[in-house]
Amino acid sequence: MDKKSYLDSLISGKSFHFNRLAIAGIDNEPVARIFSAKVLEQEYCLVAQEIPTGDDYCRFLHQRIDHALKNKQPLPVVRFADGEYAFYNYTLGCNGLYKQAESVAEIKSAMSQHISAMKYLAVNGLFAPLVFPGNSYAPRKGLFSFIQSKVDSSGTDFLNFLHTHGISLTSENYVPFYVIYAYLSSAEFAAAVHGKEICILNSEYNKENCFHWFAQFDSHPHLTFVDIPAEYVATRWEDSKKEILDRIPPDTALCLAGAGVGALLVCTDVAGTLSIPVIDSGHVLNMMNGRVDKSNGARLYTLRKK
Repeated sequence: MDKKSYLDSLISGKSFHFNRLAIAGIDNEPVARIFSAKVLEQEYCLVAQEIPTGDDYCRFLHQRIDHALKNKQPLPVVRFADGEYAFYNYTLGCNGLYKQAESVAEIKSAMSQHISAMKYLAVNGLFAPLVFPGNSYAPRKGLFSFIQSKVDSSGTDFLNFLHTHGISLTSENYVPFYVIYAYLSSAEFAAAVHGKEICILNSEYNKENCFHWFAQFDSHPHLTFVDIPAEYVATRWEDSKKEILDRIPPDTALCLAGAGVGALLVCTDVAGTLSIPVIDSGHVLNMMNGRVDKSNGARLYTLRKK
């Protein structure tokens, strides 16, 4: 008999279930036209029993960020999907759109640092993994197992990885992956940071585009920009950590980070050091920079109905 997965335990314990992530005003159809209708399967994701809708999750995230801003508390928010799942499975499949790891040996060398950061995240921040039925079922074992070789169990495997290292998901430290995109691309987020000191941590930025991005919502935060390496942050963060931390203005209220698999380390260290929210923003930073092409096109939960 196969060992029960951590995902199975979360669902059988009735603390989590799969449901469609419905968020008012979101239009995912253009994304389906770019990729295929199959991408819409990801609208059905893991949600906590206590937070029934996507709109509730956006409110939950907003409240957590607002509380951290007002009380100057650390709040790292980190997304996990295919690249991260490959990294934590010790494979170079993590090197997709960006170079994340030089070798499996470097992944192994950095792993203890990542696990420590995850433990900090579980207590002080929010996990935002992509977990939906299409990546959450292990392949069957047996006579015809070769037929099942393409079954994607990466979501289940990642949750098992957390559980193996004593890290638990709860309604207080989890949000669905796409809630981050929906909230960061919303007027509500833009209003929340109006007039505040915001620092963007990324390897590339277009200052004018970023200012225009917020201005479209009639929001005018004070933006600063700090370069981080374009490659291998996940395995070389210690090499540049001090320099980057020293360059972030001390009055910064919130950071938006783009660092691939390395975002976990960036977000937890910056949030912990400065006692501020630090959000792994990924594709939304590409949108702010006018570089959606770096993501190979639009992403789910980032487009609004007109």
